[in-house]
Amino acid sequence: MDSDLSESISALKESLKNLGLEAHFGAADPKTLATLKERFGLPRRYLDFLAESNPVNVETVTPAERVQFVAAADLVGEQAEHCLGPDGQLITKPTRRGWRPSWFVIARSGLLGDPYFVDTSQIDTEGDSPVYTAMSGTEVWQPKLCASSFATFLRVLAVTMEVAEDFDLDDFDPDNERVFREAVRSRVREVDAAAQKAGHWT
Repeated sequence: MDSDLSESISALKESLKNLGLEAHFGAADPKTLATLKERFGLPRRYLDFLAESNPVNVETVTPAERVQFVAAADLVGEQAEHCLGPDGQLITKPTRRGWRPSWFVIARSGLLGDPYFVDTSQIDTEGDSPVYTAMSGTEVWQPKLCASSFATFLRVLAVTMEVAEDFDLDDFDPDNERVFREAVRSRVREVDAAAQKAGHWT
């Protein structure tokens, strides 16, 4: 595992701890990882994350969003709704609603159920890829950038929870969310300017 990913994982775990959120990480089964790599062509960094810190029961919490990670053992089943056909085979072209074969769901919104996914068609030289989300229940899937890489995605989640330490997480008033989004804007920009500009977190 490279240092950037290791530091991002550490930041995520520290933020969860500081908010008093219970989180269970483990180590994914090597056979499961081999299957995921071969079948879905997942980026190296995401597979390294699963190998080292499989999110068995992990949910980040802020006044604006809750991100529930999908554990390695549940990843194949999680894809069924979007990129597996009735015969269990991978789709090879975009669906009628625009879901692409290269989109792989790694987490969901605990508030709205919207998917968070990596795009395996955009794997970079670091063995990483961008993370997107899209609103459920729309006529066409419209992806919005959440982070320029998976490692950065973990860092963004960490800094949003750091900001959340100064907020009441049980206050669901729209004003509380608005003030939080304003407060988190500069922190997200420091970590990933492109993600901040895309506007999902702010």
